[in-house]
Amino acid sequence: MKSLLVAVAAVTLSWPGALFAQAYPARPVRYLVPFPAGGSPDIVARLLSERLNRLWGQPVVVENRSGAGGTVAATVAAKATPDGYTLFQCNIASNAIAYSLYAKLPYHPLRDFAPISRIGTTPSALVVHPSMPAASIGGFIEYARANPGKVSYGSSGVGSSPQLAMELFQSMAKIKLVHIAYKGAAPAIADLLGGQIPVGIANVPALLPPVQAGRIRALAVTGAKRFSQWPSVPTLAESGMPGYDVTSWYGVCAPAGTPRPIIAKLHAGLSTVLLAPEVQQRMNDMVIDAAPTSPEEFAEFIRSETSRWAKVIKDAGISQQ
Repeated sequence: MKSLLVAVAAVTLSWPGALFAQAYPARPVRYLVPFPAGGSPDIVARLLSERLNRLWGQPVVVENRSGAGGTVAATVAAKATPDGYTLFQCNIASNAIAYSLYAKLPYHPLRDFAPISRIGTTPSALVVHPSMPAASIGGFIEYARANPGKVSYGSSGVGSSPQLAMELFQSMAKIKLVHIAYKGAAPAIADLLGGQIPVGIANVPALLPPVQAGRIRALAVTGAKRFSQWPSVPTLAESGMPGYDVTSWYGVCAPAGTPRPIIAKLHAGLSTVLLAPEVQQRMNDMVIDAAPTSPEEFAEFIRSETSRWAKVIKDAGISQQ
């Protein structure tokens, strides 16, 4: 009898959350994107929001809050009411790198968010100006070792995921390059095209036009598999760096404390949208691998990424005030 009463009590206590989830969403949902409008993450956010709108019958409103490596939007999201009406496009910068990069962070990337699902991943590529004599990663490593401290590379900024990808590469290859930090990928690529720097690293979508035009040469991609549009370009793992696998990623998180029934409904909606063939095709066209996960898998993934990049940041002595 006692066990029966406990079971009945547990079911009764679950009713408010279950009923709330059934009614959710009853008003517009805010979707915070920590990047400017027009980029791949923003385009994907609008793609998902439009389809979630269709699915739920409520507007999902994308709000761009860029700045400080994604931490501006992350701070707003972390402090929002945990009722399911504020979603955040969590990502490698704000939810894995920032924890070790910034001395003072106004939120905790693990404690202050409830992960819902990863959206997708995008690899970077190590590229060189045509004047660089190396035609492969092996040749590049030999050249860098023969010219210690003389080979510079550009990235989208201090502590950016491309810079950390390059720092990990340098550590594994036992070479030392000079980092030139730019304010975004565009100026770094512009200087690479102009020959001001001989080496660059950036997310593949930004490199597609100049590589395809032959203005720069891709030596390797950072992900675990080759890029379909560059079938002859190997991965770093294939180029003598076994186990190397680095991608930029982003997903959807809610503020910590969001009721579990709401998390479950959000996850179901996102999974439905992300697995739709037309959505997967659109993402593939933007060089994004759709990679939905369970909330638990995404939480574990964020923990592992936070730990991984903490070591790279510490070993490289990188910091932001």
